Amino acid sequence: MAGLAGCAFGGSGGGGDDTLTIAGTIPETGAFSSLGQDLRRGYELGHARMNEQLDRDVELILQDDESDAQTLRQNLQQMTSNNDVNMIWGSFSSLLVTAGSAFAENQNLPFLGIAFAYEEPHRNDNYEWTYAPFPKSRDVARSTLGTLELIPEGERPSRVGIWEPNSGWGKEQADYWENRLGEAGYNIVLRETFEIGSQDFSTLISQSQSADVEVLLSNPTPGGGITAVNQMQSNNWSPKMLKFVRGADPSAWWSALGNAGAYALMCPGWVPGLTGNGNQRLRETYMSEYETESQYMPVNVGGSYNLTQVALQAVQAAGSTEAEAIQSALRSETFQTVIGEFGFEDNGLPAEGDLTAPTGQWWEGAQRLAYPNTGSQRALEFKYPIPPWSER
Repeated sequence: MAGLAGCAFGGSGGGGDDTLTIAGTIPETGAFSSLGQDLRRGYELGHARMNEQLDRDVELILQDDESDAQTLRQNLQQMTSNNDVNMIWGSFSSLLVTAGSAFAENQNLPFLGIAFAYEEPHRNDNYEWTYAPFPKSRDVARSTLGTLELIPEGERPSRVGIWEPNSGWGKEQADYWENRLGEAGYNIVLRETFEIGSQDFSTLISQSQSADVEVLLSNPTPGGGITAVNQMQSNNWSPKMLKFVRGADPSAWWSALGNAGAYALMCPGWVPGLTGNGNQRLRETYMSEYETESQYMPVNVGGSYNLTQVALQAVQAAGSTEAEAIQSALRSETFQTVIGEFGFEDNGLPAEGDLTAPTGQWWEGAQRLAYPNTGSQRALEFKYPIPPWSER
């Protein structure tokens, strides 16, 4: 499978009227480059599965969007101009996924996007062609509460701090956390905003320490999250529980932080330890196709593979490569994927309550499922509390 690293790969025919042609971009360079290989591998494995299961050739064209929205749009324009594209697959982060979905909406092409928890565009941008097989902000907040409830009641923390990135998704996620946890009786003792791209978290750390924050929640970029943890260590402070959605997603987290990154939680859509709906096959195929010393797959492989399962099932239900038929199937079908079973609302959101956002925890160099606990040998008993730096 590693030999498929070029821009396009497909079945034996390719390009005929019965061919399903999919265009997509991934961030192989730029700010999100640490995720690019994992997204590609999930797409590759899913593409191979589609060619096995569908009675037509499937061509997948992937290009590097350089973690840049303008480059992404240019790439999609070039791919759709030069190919009879039937569907578009998204990149990583709300910034890039919304740029891809806007292009697809203008082209009247079905668009599938993961790594995209932001809900507001679904409600306010009049999406007709965009579908997100991925837990959303409301699901992340519900999962956060579920993870806290794993802690025995007498040991459960009560003081929550929220670091809010200065962005639409930052505010949306902070609102969900504040409302959901506040309603459950938690005390929101800190909610402060910071600029995306900031390299100085010292003020936030000092404020969190002064407020006696026990649970710290945020959705920084991967680089911002790594910088924040390094500065927490330098300032000899850490919360008892740390959840960095998006920030702790990539394998680069452990490469950069090592044991300093242990205990951190994330909600990347898929985590090793989930079971059913093709998880075992995915793991076996991944381990046989790619050289790896770890028994745990990177989380974004599972997330992107889940997207391909939705694409496969939608095309099977549609019985056609026509955009309108695929769109109709996406709106009406229930999908079984490695992250769960769900349908879509008309605006492309996963139906309310269908998805549990799996929470992973960094432990011994791997991301492992902490919530919900499936009993899998690759799941983990939630590690709480985070010990002081002097005791690690």
